[in-house]
Amino acid sequence: MYIKLKTNLLAAVLLCFVFVAQAQQKKDITLEDIYRNGTFRAESVYGVNWMKDGQFYSSTVPDEKNRVYDIVKYNVTTGQPVSTIIEGENLVPAGSNTPIQFDDYTFSSDEQKVLFATESEQIYRRSSKADFYIYDIPTRKLTKLSSGGKQMYASFSPDAKRVAFARENNMFVVDLSNMQETQITTDGKFNSIINGYSDWVYEEEFSFAKGFHWSPDGKKIAYYTFDETNVPEFNMQKWGELYPQDNKFKYPKAGEANSKVKVSVYDVASGKVVKMDTGNEADVYIPRIKWTNNPNLLSIQKMNRLQNTLEILHANATTGKADVVLKETDKAYIDVTDDLTYLNDGKNFIHSSEKDGYNHLYLYNMNGKLVRQITDGNWEVSEFVGYDEKGDRLYYMSTEVSPLDRHLYSISSKGKNKKRLTDKAGTHRVNMSNDFKYYLDYYSAANVPPTVSLHTAKDGKLIKVLEDNQKLKNTLAQYDIAKQEFFNMNTADGTKLNGWMIKPTDFDPNKKYPVLMFVYGGPGSQTVTNSWGGNNYLWYQTLADKGMIIVSVDNRGTGARGAEFKKLTYANLGKYEIEDQIEAAKWLGNQPYVDKDRIGIWGHSFGGYMTLLGLTKGDGIFRAGISVAPVTNWRFYDSIYTERYLKTPQENAAGYDQNSPLSFADKLQGNLLLIHGTGDDNVHFQNAVAMQDALISANKQFESFYYPNRNHGVGGGVTLLHRFKMMTDFLERKLINPEKDGNL
Repeated sequence: MYIKLKTNLLAAVLLCFVFVAQAQQKKDITLEDIYRNGTFRAESVYGVNWMKDGQFYSSTVPDEKNRVYDIVKYNVTTGQPVSTIIEGENLVPAGSNTPIQFDDYTFSSDEQKVLFATESEQIYRRSSKADFYIYDIPTRKLTKLSSGGKQMYASFSPDAKRVAFARENNMFVVDLSNMQETQITTDGKFNSIINGYSDWVYEEEFSFAKGFHWSPDGKKIAYYTFDETNVPEFNMQKWGELYPQDNKFKYPKAGEANSKVKVSVYDVASGKVVKMDTGNEADVYIPRIKWTNNPNLLSIQKMNRLQNTLEILHANATTGKADVVLKETDKAYIDVTDDLTYLNDGKNFIHSSEKDGYNHLYLYNMNGKLVRQITDGNWEVSEFVGYDEKGDRLYYMSTEVSPLDRHLYSISSKGKNKKRLTDKAGTHRVNMSNDFKYYLDYYSAANVPPTVSLHTAKDGKLIKVLEDNQKLKNTLAQYDIAKQEFFNMNTADGTKLNGWMIKPTDFDPNKKYPVLMFVYGGPGSQTVTNSWGGNNYLWYQTLADKGMIIVSVDNRGTGARGAEFKKLTYANLGKYEIEDQIEAAKWLGNQPYVDKDRIGIWGHSFGGYMTLLGLTKGDGIFRAGISVAPVTNWRFYDSIYTERYLKTPQENAAGYDQNSPLSFADKLQGNLLLIHGTGDDNVHFQNAVAMQDALISANKQFESFYYPNRNHGVGGGVTLLHRFKMMTDFLERKLINPEKDGNL
């Protein structure tokens, strides 16, 4: 009996150990988890519209029963739903039995009408067209905005009486009292004249597609006209049919002709159009237009082609006469922002500038005379959120704590009583209510998934957590996750660079590991931030599981560290950036736990360009590299971006050629995988073709892969899964287990 009990007890103890071991065993992340199954998808709070009564906001909520989305009103102070403003099942157009499935919605100023976008079609990065509907809340009537074809950027007038939109290169306005449609312009023509929205290069590089704005009183519309007649045409072929289809569009490459741009104002009552006087210079940019609080005074920002001079003009909307009120110059270039803000007092405006070496906020009177600098210090205002005139508080995002973090601050217009409103270390992004009483804080940090919370703006006090992503956190807890750690290193000239590193969870300091460096490195960018890394972070977990260290370093030329650090690369794009990445690779190679003969590099877009420079100018420091959608010569890229940093090819030929991977194809060392999408309207497939041709001419072996019809993101469907499987396989063959591939 004793022996039997002892045996049973021993069995129970052993079984317990088995259960504990199983409980402690972690799962391995797979590429299917990341790119197909959505296992690590982070939730957020979408479709938030702050309402004119600052106590409420609206958001879309799925109605699972009817397979539609409702628009629900929430109490800000409690975060609880108050009422359903619109039942999705009621959004049934005339002649249909099925509710519309909307992609976006906008309230009129009186919140009695809602503009719905449906059947949206993406054009380029920011442009789209859709069928719009007007919903009258009191009568529950849904009316199609126009039957003449899909519309672009439909927008309520501030008095809620009309909606303006663009279509097929022309501007239109609809009177909502009788749904009468009036065509404002008639000269619009494909690949020639565009009214009411931007051409390709403005959309991509000045970050806007909608090209019209209502005056504050709703009586006028200011709009852009782009004459792209003389802009050279680029042709991409779309594959799949028996005969490939041509896709031709105007794309000004560096040094080539840009669109001629003008700004006009349309008077709704009279139908009269007045052209604004922006000067006689033909080769200029107008990157922003904005109404002041005077309904007859339009603000226009104008830049020279090299983008080192910015002028703010105030134009009389009735006569078109314009005066320069502020002129700023820079020895390198000036970044365009949306920070320009006109105060309700009609006497002053707020403008941001890097003129003291860091981006800060300044107060000017309407004549352009400086009243005072509001913020100052050796840190950046990364975003101007807005100005609460009643409380005299400016809200802005800042790098004051660290270039790696973003925090919300408030300060008075006199530059006094500065207050930090976000406390957690990491990256905060805010959505401020219209009355500046509340904000949503979209927060994340390294190794910390995003959360969304509601706060009072005056003190940053937490009201409610709206999304904690606990499901994602619970999922991550089941996996063996390697931590992302930050570090600093110094270059030979003493410049401190910021970096992060991910080591295998079973890291042994006595072993030597292969390293993969991730790079972007472009002007004003950052890869080293204290924020959730998303899919890339999770892919790096799979590489760490295979015994690899992953590293990223922000080189000179990147952002958040002042104008001098960022603009050092001016006219020599690529030179200092790749020098820093090479130094970082050498620094890593000197660490006792790194195998200096197995260091790789990869990047996308500008990072793809950097990868090619690393393999051609790195003198063998990089054993392998993956270059995705790279620029291979800046002569191939667009005018606005390229000339901002390099001048034109006519003025600075050496700056283009001395840092082009094409010029150094014969110096290629290491294993290259070159990937590009043939449908890339941004960095054209031409870049990859030219690089391959140069490598072939130099008799250099390499691997390449093209994705038919994929755009610059090289995604869509299972494309990402396919691409990252291929990239992982390449790294296993060339860096992780090179002996199996005969690469020792």
